[in-house]
Amino acid sequence: MIMALITILALLPISPARGESPALRPEETTVAPAAAPSRFTLPESVAWALQQSLVVRASKAEVKGAEARKKEAFTGFLPKLGASYAYTRLNDAPWTNMPSMTITSPILPAPLKTPGGPVVVGTQDNFSWALELRQPLFAGGAILANYRASRKGEDIARTDEETAVQNIVAEVKSAYFHILKAQKILGVARQAVEQLASHRDEAQRFFEVGLIPKNDLLQSEVQLANGQQGLVRAENGLEIAKSRFNTLLRRPIDASLEVEDILVYRPFAKALEECLQTAYQRRPEIKAHALRAEQAREAVKVAQGDFFPTVSAVGHYERFGDTGSLQGSAYKSMENWHIMARADWTFWEWGKTRHRVDAQRARENQADSMLLHERDKATLEVKAAYILVREAEKQVFVAQKSIDQAEENFRINNERYREQVATSTDVLDAQTLLTKAKSDYFTALGDYFISQVQLERAMGVSQ
Repeated sequence: MIMALITILALLPISPARGESPALRPEETTVAPAAAPSRFTLPESVAWALQQSLVVRASKAEVKGAEARKKEAFTGFLPKLGASYAYTRLNDAPWTNMPSMTITSPILPAPLKTPGGPVVVGTQDNFSWALELRQPLFAGGAILANYRASRKGEDIARTDEETAVQNIVAEVKSAYFHILKAQKILGVARQAVEQLASHRDEAQRFFEVGLIPKNDLLQSEVQLANGQQGLVRAENGLEIAKSRFNTLLRRPIDASLEVEDILVYRPFAKALEECLQTAYQRRPEIKAHALRAEQAREAVKVAQGDFFPTVSAVGHYERFGDTGSLQGSAYKSMENWHIMARADWTFWEWGKTRHRVDAQRARENQADSMLLHERDKATLEVKAAYILVREAEKQVFVAQKSIDQAEENFRINNERYREQVATSTDVLDAQTLLTKAKSDYFTALGDYFISQVQLERAMGVSQ
C-alpha cells in the first residue's frame, strides 16, 4: 500500500516554483506575421484578415479554455490523493482511573493486591502525518454526465470559433466588393467629368463665334461643376471603403491599397431550397444551439446524481509520534494503514436537489426553444438574402441594356450638337443619363456580389 502511494506521488506533474515562468508550448509561441502586401486578391484578403483578427484569436482562446474544462471534468473519474500534517497539544496527558485489584495465584504465597488510581495512557503532544487515496466508484452518473457536458462545451467553443471565422470572411468579402464597386463608380465619375469638360470647351468655342447664347455656355459650366462634385463624392466613397478594408485587416487605416478586379458577372445557379437545406446542415449558429440543448440535457443528469449516494474506495496511511520526527510513542505505534469502502448519502435537504433538477430542466427547454428560433431565423435570412441576389442579378441585366441605349443616345445628341441641330441641354441630358446608367450598372453588379456574400454567410458556408 505504501509503495503504491509513493509511486503515484512520483508520477504526479511538478508545478514550476514560484517566480518561475512555465515553458511555452510550441503552439503558444507567437510568430511575427510577414509584412502585409499592398495588392490583395480576395483569397489573400481573407487569409490575412483571419490571421490578424482579434475576434478569431479570442475564439481560439475560448476553445483552449473549453479543452481545459473538459480535461478538468475527466479528472472526476480518477483517484484523488491528499496529504495532511497535524499537531495537537492536549491540556493534560490522557489518563484513565484504574481500580484496585486482588491477584491470586498458586505460585504466590499470598494474594497480591494492586493499588488503584490514575494511569497515563497517552502523550500530551501529538504529531501526525496522513496520506489518503480516494477513488470514486459510484456517483449516480453525475461524473459521466459532467464530463459529457464539458465535452459538449468544447464542441460549442469550436462552433463559436467557426461562427467568428465566417463573420470575418463575410465582412472582408463585402469590404472587398465595396472597394471594387467604389472604384468602378469613381471611373464613371471621372469619365463624366472628362465628357462634361469636353462639352464645356466645345460650347466655349461655339459661344466665341456666336453660334450659341451665353446661357448654353453657363449651363455646361454648371453641369461640369456638378460632375466635379460627384467626382469628389466618388473619391471619398472609395477612400472610406479602403479604410474599412484596412481596418478589417488591422493595417494602418491610410495604408496604400490595391485589389484585384474580379467584378465580372457570373451566374448564381443555386435554388432557394438548396440554400435552405445547406443552412440547416452547415450554419454554425444552428449547430451551437443544438449542442447547447444536448449540454443542457447532460446538466439535468448531473443534478439528478445528487438523488443517489456516492460510493468511494479509500486507502489511508498514517504516521504518528509525540515529536515532530513522527517516531511513535510509548503508547501508540509509529504507523498504521487501512482500506475501506465508504458511502455518503445526503437524502434530505428540503427539496434542494429536486429544485436544482427543475432549474436544469427549464434551461433544457430554453435551449430547445432557442434551437427552433435559430432555425426560423436562418430560414428568414437565407430567403431575404436569396431575394436580394436575384433582384441585383435582374438589375445587372437591365442596367447593361440601359448603358447600350444611353451610349447611343449620347453619341447621337453629341453629333447633332456639333452640327447645331441639337441644343446643349440635349447633350447634357444625354450625358447625365449615360452616367446614371453606368453607375447603376456597377452598383447593381457590386450589390450582386455583396448579396451573394450575405447569402453564403446565412447558409453557413465560406467559399
